[in-house]
Amino acid sequence: QVRLVESGGGLVQPGGSLRLSCAASGIFFRMYAMAWYRQAPGKQRELVTSVTTGGNTNYADSVKGRFTISRDNAKNTVYLQMNSLKPEDTAVYFCNARKSLQDYWGQGTQVTVSS
Repeated sequence: QVRLVESGGGLVQPGGSLRLSCAASGIFFRMYAMAWYRQAPGKQRELVTSVTTGGNTNYADSVKGRFTISRDNAKNTVYLQMNSLKPEDTAVYFCNARKSLQDYWGQGTQVTVSS
């Protein structure tokens, strides 16, 4: 059974930081591209950042220079370090694992940026 379990969300003030984690099980983790998506109320889910099996990363323009994705294949975990958070970063953040036609999602973790 494939499981992706996100953690680390919460309430943070503007300008603050959070680190999200996504622990994967049931897959050969190092063979999967990993990504973080987010979905704000009333909006479509959007890609925030991704990392390939080879470690290449990609970021949405809105988070470049503030967010960093990383993966630890030994721990089957992908991370999202979020700095200089803004109210518009408020959303549910989802972890995604993808390989060919295989596509798995976590349950999401809420991030709220508010004073």
